[in-house]
Amino acid sequence: MTKLFSTFILLIMLSLTACSPSDKVGITQISALESAGLKANDMAVIIDVRTLAEWDKKHIPGAILIPISELKDRLSELEQYKDKQIIMHCAVGGRSNKAVELLQQTGFTDVLSMSGGIVAWEKEKLPLE
Repeated sequence: MTKLFSTFILLIMLSLTACSPSDKVGITQISALESAGLKANDMAVIIDVRTLAEWDKKHIPGAILIPISELKDRLSELEQYKDKQIIMHCAVGGRSNKAVELLQQTGFTDVLSMSGGIVAWEKEKLPLE
């Protein structure tokens, strides 16, 4: 029973770190409240890199869904937002950090990661659909 319990704990820890924020240098973090303010003033676009199943459960109104698995193939869709800040978000920040890195590597310069993702957005009681 102890081995089974240890395996269970290890699996939980791995699943949590797979989507947790990173300490990567060069990735600017932005809070959910700051993100909402920039979006409301049409200064930023919010890109949701979660899965369609996660999106269907709840999402930020006006956000654009581009799952991280499709992001590389859909970069051209983001060209129209180069004059705005692009805010990437996921559940808690891990995937959005990876998305920011990808965009930076392909020439996007004003890209941010929403710290805490949709969990932080919900915690601030910001609107969800």
